[in-house]
Amino acid sequence: MSKNNLEAKIFFGSTRESKKDLIDRINPYTKKVVSKYPKCTKNDAKKALEIAKKASKNTAKAPLHQRIAWLEDVAKKLRERKEEFARLIVDEISKPIYFARIEVQRCAETIELTAKELISFGGETINTDATISGREALAYYKRVPVGVVVAITPFNFPLNLIAHKIAPALGAGNSVVLKPTPEAPLTAYKFAELFVESEFAIKDALSVVYGDAEVGSALVKSSIPRVISFTGSVPVGKIITSEAGIKKISLELGGNAATYIDKSANLPEAAKKCAFGSFYNSGQVCISLQRIYVHKEIYDEFASLMAKETQKLKVGSPYEDDTFMGPLINEDAKQRAKSWVDSAKSEGATILTGGKEIDGIFPPTIVTNVTDDMKIVCEEVFAPIVSLVAVENIDEALEKINNSPYGLQYSIFTNSIKDAKKFIDESESGGVVVNDIPTVRFDIQPYGGVKLSGVGREGPRFALEEFTEIKSVVIF
Repeated sequence: MSKNNLEAKIFFGSTRESKKDLIDRINPYTKKVVSKYPKCTKNDAKKALEIAKKASKNTAKAPLHQRIAWLEDVAKKLRERKEEFARLIVDEISKPIYFARIEVQRCAETIELTAKELISFGGETINTDATISGREALAYYKRVPVGVVVAITPFNFPLNLIAHKIAPALGAGNSVVLKPTPEAPLTAYKFAELFVESEFAIKDALSVVYGDAEVGSALVKSSIPRVISFTGSVPVGKIITSEAGIKKISLELGGNAATYIDKSANLPEAAKKCAFGSFYNSGQVCISLQRIYVHKEIYDEFASLMAKETQKLKVGSPYEDDTFMGPLINEDAKQRAKSWVDSAKSEGATILTGGKEIDGIFPPTIVTNVTDDMKIVCEEVFAPIVSLVAVENIDEALEKINNSPYGLQYSIFTNSIKDAKKFIDESESGGVVVNDIPTVRFDIQPYGGVKLSGVGREGPRFALEEFTEIKSVVIF
């Protein structure tokens, strides 16, 4: 790829712009420069917002058939360039190519699902004479676009998590200012380009700016956007909440996902799935399996099976088709993972497998003899580290699982319908999975958490609700 093709440009609406001051993006595995992006300022953010504000009048008026055709066209073009986008993801964040291809597939599906939801997405009629004080009228509510949406996205799914925000936001008739992760600027730029260059595009409906705190703060504090949609860390989520003012906020802030392995579970199957859920994407997933609570009677057997399944996972170059796990996103993340393990060991934990860097990659790591007060189970690790803890029964498992400031997704492996129902009813989370890992997410489902895991829900239909307002109408 030529140097010019490595540059992610700004989109001020439908107009591309560049800057002399470019920032290099280094591949975590090869350590080579794979992309460059312009150093944006708060003034760039304000300019993009003003363009979006002006464009929102046209986006709101655009006919539904055009918006649906727009999304369908982008999805079609994305499928045609599946391998190109998969390679971009590998280049910028070192996600293994097998899973990068799956992300492109999911991204296209997310856009297509949104287009389908738009066909029937709307309001309903209201019976105003349902009460004694009421009277008959033609009453209904309709859903209308909010105006301007700010979307701020993370590195771990640099394509699909953008789609989860901008597809429903644009499809609902809004204009959008996107600030993608600095770790995958070219992926975001090339994706935005599909929207801007589509024959069905609405002029200036989508802008893209880059940067960290300064740019993000300018976007969030502005009175122009009506919705801030953010996926990222709790500390940043708290800043957004304090700075946003009176506007809608949708936050997906991560978690500390856990599962319970009951003695009635299919242990070989559970171990295989848990190995996947713990180390998929190097543990850099908001619903990455971090805590496994195992019934004490089958703890040793499960630990042995889990270790064997983990050792089968290929760790190495993300460019090889059979690689399961590559490096963490950067050196800081790797050093942080090491510190998690060192801290746990100093507190009395045992490393069952992994824990030591191999060829520059922090490997899949299983930790045992873990206690409830260790940082490794109390906080979000966001690394390929999982802890095994023995428990007496489902009651103790639920108590320990719920003893967390997070609440995104949890799961249970059991053949007991009674225990499955109890777990569903009593787990404090936005989602529950039975007989699979909490790392399961279908893009069509409502997705989001409780407590510090955030507010609001994603998933095409549910995001459309986030990006629209209800307008109530009464006609006599």
